[in-house]
Amino acid sequence: MPGGDWGEARMTRVRWTGFAVVISAGLLALSACSSSSHATSTTRPGGSTRAATGSAATLTGPVTGGKGISLEGPTAAELAQQGYTDSEYFASGTAHSYKPVGTLGNDGHWRVTPDAAAPYRTRIVVRTPQDPKRFNGTVLVEWLNVTAGIDAAPDFTYMNPELMRSGYAWVGVSVQQVGVTGGEGVIAVGGAPSGGLHGADPARYASLQHPGDVYADDIYSQVGRAIRSSQSPDPLGSLRPQRFLAVGESQSAFELTTYINAFQPTAHVYDGFFVHSRGGGATPITGGNITAGINGAVRIRDDIDVPVLLLETETDEATFRYFDARQPDTDHIRLWDVAGGSHADTYIVGGSAAGLGCTGQINDAPTHYVVAAALHQLNQWVRSGTPPPSAPRMKLVLVHGDPVVQRDALGVAIGGVRTAAINVPIAAYSGIPPAGSSVVCSFFGSTHPFSAATLARLYPSKSAYVAAFTKATDAAIARGWVLPADRAEILAQAASVKI
Repeated sequence: MPGGDWGEARMTRVRWTGFAVVISAGLLALSACSSSSHATSTTRPGGSTRAATGSAATLTGPVTGGKGISLEGPTAAELAQQGYTDSEYFASGTAHSYKPVGTLGNDGHWRVTPDAAAPYRTRIVVRTPQDPKRFNGTVLVEWLNVTAGIDAAPDFTYMNPELMRSGYAWVGVSVQQVGVTGGEGVIAVGGAPSGGLHGADPARYASLQHPGDVYADDIYSQVGRAIRSSQSPDPLGSLRPQRFLAVGESQSAFELTTYINAFQPTAHVYDGFFVHSRGGGATPITGGNITAGINGAVRIRDDIDVPVLLLETETDEATFRYFDARQPDTDHIRLWDVAGGSHADTYIVGGSAAGLGCTGQINDAPTHYVVAAALHQLNQWVRSGTPPPSAPRMKLVLVHGDPVVQRDALGVAIGGVRTAAINVPIAAYSGIPPAGSSVVCSFFGSTHPFSAATLARLYPSKSAYVAAFTKATDAAIARGWVLPADRAEILAQAASVKI
């Protein structure tokens, strides 16, 4: 690419990416068995006071033995370098499946009622600051992504380093069946169906059982109630949490759309939602179906009473048809459309990008900085009640029934949330892959570096480029789309560009 290696600087500070490990294994991630039957109080002493009654999972642990915690990402030593520690607990109970009450319309005003009941035993992974004084009071509960047939935590990766430098606690939940007992993911490259946690480490996980994804939403509620409570053992230890935010990317975002519309209004478990890269639809109440998550034009219910921040990329808007589900912002809903972003990118796959077999250069836009800012904005929104400013929509038009991103003469998307890399570009970043790309490569978009002649026309000197880039970065920070803590790193990358 003309002008330096953005990826190298990133991978220096984020040396562990769950998706990269999954791909190197031959897969791509996009991503006592009874509980209390009485209403469970989930108010922690000195902590969150939001009502969240209902059955809570029974937690046991911390779990030891076998090969250790099975989840791609930082090792215990790497976490310790950042002042964090990790642990694992089993969560068990009796979950319900649900059936619709009436029609589940596109407006998201869904009503459901319990159907069957079944026992489950799954696991949670907990990462917390070693020093309780560093804890900022917010717990992120990630619906682990199972698109590859194994658990992955893409949002833990995308949200760093903001997650750890600001002292969040993080809980990853094995919500879906394929992550626990195995089976085929939506995307499998060069490998047999996964054995899930059972196959990864039978000695550690043999006791786990999952009755199927129709029970996943209730499992997510029950685990949320368990970590909100002060039951023993308490995976959060001496931390005093004030807020619990549900987060999920890709397939997990499809699932969270269903959860918000059908379960949150009565469960009241989570204080806010980060819905990252959903499609236009939502997962059916009757169980996982990724096609339904892409098609269907399902909106977030407009009477939701907790903050919901949706972050969408060019891929999500066009290829996954989120465009069909667009809706106005409300007091509790905000959409951030990230210009130049793709569903997954160099940041998330790291050094494995070269082995994907994709045509051309995959997307290298710095979307992760916007994800970090979105996390900060959502947390502030939940704390203060003041939503972030509404963001401009990316410009798309329907062509023969398909949404198409509109671009300027340089090939850069028009509208949307914009970083300096988009407003002062050295390449056209796109969420749309080259023609003829494989299914895998369709998630990774593309990067089209500008020629030396184009760069010379746009920027008469290196100092002119850096000055323009600095001004655009400060403008993005002022609008809340980039965090001040990332400014020095962003500008250092710009300084390395060769013009």
